[in-house]
Amino acid sequence: MNCFNNIYKDKRVLVTGNTGFKGSWLTAWLVQMGAKVFGISKDIPTNPSLFEVLNLHTKITYYQQDIRDFEKTLKVIEDVKPEFIFHLAAQPIVSYSYENPVETISTNVIGTTNVLEALRILNFPCSAVIITSDKCYDNVEWVWGYKETDALGGKDIYSGSKGAAELVCKSYFHSFFKKSTSKIRIATARAGNVIGGGDWALDRIVPDCMRAWSEGKTVEIRSPKATRPWQHVLEPLSGYLQLGAELSENQNLNGESFNFGPKSENSHTVQNLLQDLSKTWQIENPENACKIIDNITFHEAGLLKLNCDKALFYLSWTSTLNYETLIKFTGEWYYRFYQKNSDIFDFTINQISEYQQKAKELKLKWTN
Repeated sequence: MNCFNNIYKDKRVLVTGNTGFKGSWLTAWLVQMGAKVFGISKDIPTNPSLFEVLNLHTKITYYQQDIRDFEKTLKVIEDVKPEFIFHLAAQPIVSYSYENPVETISTNVIGTTNVLEALRILNFPCSAVIITSDKCYDNVEWVWGYKETDALGGKDIYSGSKGAAELVCKSYFHSFFKKSTSKIRIATARAGNVIGGGDWALDRIVPDCMRAWSEGKTVEIRSPKATRPWQHVLEPLSGYLQLGAELSENQNLNGESFNFGPKSENSHTVQNLLQDLSKTWQIENPENACKIIDNITFHEAGLLKLNCDKALFYLSWTSTLNYETLIKFTGEWYYRFYQKNSDIFDFTINQISEYQQKAKELKLKWTN
């Protein structure tokens, strides 16, 4: 299917953080569209790893190095001269940020700065989408969605690092990329509560569940009533790809920020999510799928929703999957993987194709 006006076919696309959960899905999608994909990542972050499971190292050019090393980052970008960059390299775990605040800040802030500085120095035609997080907003626990103009910040190290990365992007845009002599265009993208097959990060609820269920265990959860606006990983990725495509063709989007989130009906409690996911695993009594504990040792934010009107207005972007399909896509992927009864790369590509078809039925702009 022709998507994003076929703009990524045969283009050089650099994905930082390409071995992570979102980075691996984005890489697979770009490969499916015929892009020439390059990746930078310091390691394989989990075991199992979606990047390894999909054998993506055989399908792209992969540079294993730390985004915090400026000289090496500069050399890769200089050698590749990507027409598009999707910057996802980050320390993505809230609980880990409490144990390793300096690593979290240096990765999320200095790593982002290094990518922007390399682009400033090299100044070749490139559209860069810098992915931060919905946690970049100063969460004051209100019930309506945060807009791109709302205050940045956060009470924890992870949120602060994401807000700081946004401020660095803003500074680089106004100082350098806004000038007529600049060939660089940048935009930032914010999303959160992403789930889907192939996430094995520690201290994330769905991966914790899948690890436990694959071993016939009951998963322990600490915040059963916490409500989140859940979205499948392909939802924000379709937004990032649409933003990259539009950014390359529309100078007016340079320096802008966009939220990508699900419709409000996708907001469900953690307990409801797990009980619904357990059905795809054929667990007879969903109430036995999880056990509630109460040992939170760090601050966890309440409901944080995003207002995505700006993405709808400027990019004609909206989410595709309803809650039931989100559950189906996620649960079935893991079940297939752990049952080992299918080629998981083919299954992953088939899910991308099915997602594209559902978006096309909704006549979303990016399916053209």
